[in-house]
Amino acid sequence: MPRRIEQLNEQLRSELAGLIIKQAILSDGLITVCYVNCSTDLKHAKIAISVLPDKFGPSVLKKMRKLSGSLSRDLKNKLSIRQIPRFHWLLDKTESRAAEIEEIIKMSNFQ
Repeated sequence: MPRRIEQLNEQLRSELAGLIIKQAILSDGLITVCYVNCSTDLKHAKIAISVLPDKFGPSVLKKMRKLSGSLSRDLKNKLSIRQIPRFHWLLDKTESRAAEIEEIIKMSNFQ
């Protein structure tokens, strides 16, 4: 992956995380922007978010899809790039799977 795209991915991840915190999308939970993957033509970006507790995942994902236009406008004003990629939101289950594995390990240590 070209260095320029890697830099943009990290910049978008950081800025989106800040915007999500400011908008307080989930008051009694945690939303983490895990990664951003821009296409090589910079027209599309896959954005993976992690939501804890898991039960809020689908509703937060729906809300993020609705807020995509607003977030794009905010980023356009903050960043000096010609075009903001179109966002495609995904739920990242890595953290919840890691917690499940840790729980299994704890239970097996007690036996």
